[in-house]
Amino acid sequence: MADDDVKGIRERLQSGSEDALGKLAQDLLDNPLVTGAISRAFEAREKAVQAQEVAFSALNIPSAADIERLTRRVRSVSQRLEGIEDGVDRLDEHLASVAQTGRLEERLGAIEEQLGALARQLSALQEALPGAEAPLPREQERLKVGDSA
Repeated sequence: MADDDVKGIRERLQSGSEDALGKLAQDLLDNPLVTGAISRAFEAREKAVQAQEVAFSALNIPSAADIERLTRRVRSVSQRLEGIEDGVDRLDEHLASVAQTGRLEERLGAIEEQLGALARQLSALQEALPGAEAPLPREQERLKVGDSA
């Protein structure tokens, strides 16, 4: 029972002190003198910060805000660089896997074959056109006077 009495007294003291502190805080906030002093203190702090920034600027010393902006930019660049590094690593792994399987040479050979087939088709189309002249090689082309390169 003694423990219950101690707990009861402690809870009453705790709730009473919480109520008293709440009432004191509310009274302080309601007091125009206290709120005025707090607002003037914040204004003075802001003016001091501005004066410090002006003085640092005159001495060509970066302010805390300048350093904070620089820190944010460096973090941003660092995150972007990490993303680029990850992309390059993935690309490197992909190219390594393609090179290991020998598929790269196969793919290049297939692309060359397709380009050759397209060139043959274009030649056939050009020959099939009525009245088509054989084109001159680029080395033999002549510009007419008045034409620009």
